[in-house]
Amino acid sequence: MPKEYDPRMHSAEHILNQTMVRMFNTGRSFRAHIEKKKSKCDYRFNRNLTEDEIRKLENKVNEVIGKNLQVKEEFYTLEEAKTFVDTSKLPPNVGEKIRIIKIGDYDACPCIGQHVSETGEIGRFKIVSTDYNDGVLRIRFKLGSI
Repeated sequence: MPKEYDPRMHSAEHILNQTMVRMFNTGRSFRAHIEKKKSKCDYRFNRNLTEDEIRKLENKVNEVIGKNLQVKEEFYTLEEAKTFVDTSKLPPNVGEKIRIIKIGDYDACPCIGQHVSETGEIGRFKIVSTDYNDGVLRIRFKLGSI
């Protein structure tokens, strides 16, 4: 049963995760709380972000959103999926076919949640705050109107 995440916010989370991987080599978030009004993602990291890094991160996520990339689902066998996505978080009884959400050529990730059809439907991404505690960087974010 798919999680009932807001499709706009959930799609933004995917873009944020891939941007964190590319900019800071953090890996995807290990914990997330996705809500329609405000969401948060937790990353294993060694410090808080600087104001300049927050601005660059926000700008990059908005740049990807602004490209209006197609968001689509594709299905692969578990063995195929292992060749291009991290499957370590999947439950042991996942089955033979894996649903992968692809955001253009920017991101690909196993996922059961709901998503927009194109990134232009997400709206403006805004980092509300960040904090760092005991090896965990938390990023709180919200979305503006489309």
